[in-house]
Amino acid sequence: MRAPICLLICFMALLLTASGARADPPKLAVFDFELIDTSLPGEFYGSKPEEARLDRIGEQLRKELTESGRFQVLDIAPVRDAARHANLQACGGCDLKLAGELGAELEITGMVQKVSNLIINLNIYLRDVKTGNMITAASADMRGNTDESWTRTMNYLIRNRLLAPNYGKPE
Repeated sequence: MRAPICLLICFMALLLTASGARADPPKLAVFDFELIDTSLPGEFYGSKPEEARLDRIGEQLRKELTESGRFQVLDIAPVRDAARHANLQACGGCDLKLAGELGAELEITGMVQKVSNLIINLNIYLRDVKTGNMITAASADMRGNTDESWTRTMNYLIRNRLLAPNYGKPE
């Protein structure tokens, strides 16, 4: 009689362990955002305020995705220099190679296109590192070139696109 009870207890422990086990969130490399500045002032003077804003929105994205618990955001420091010297949007997959070197399963690249101080577009691209397939793309226009408009636009994309429950999934 003791053997069946022991077997039942072992089976229950196995079920509890299996049901309590959760898969780790996917490893995600979030690369620094790139700027395409076709504005007249940008052509003449460079894009100084935007460079600092690119860093801030990248950190904002990494922080909020980490805090969501849905991703394990990796440190890109080992490949940051190589990524900054490449046009990640047009390098023929170098972004996927760099993300793979970090052990990432997913990767995010992004760019900001500045047409003028009134017309700016923020784009985020999420890809599967192994296949190179685009999982989702998120884009938003912002009006006004201020720290607040950049932060609010990134917040909108994170909340309503990247972390929205069914965004990017077929219906």
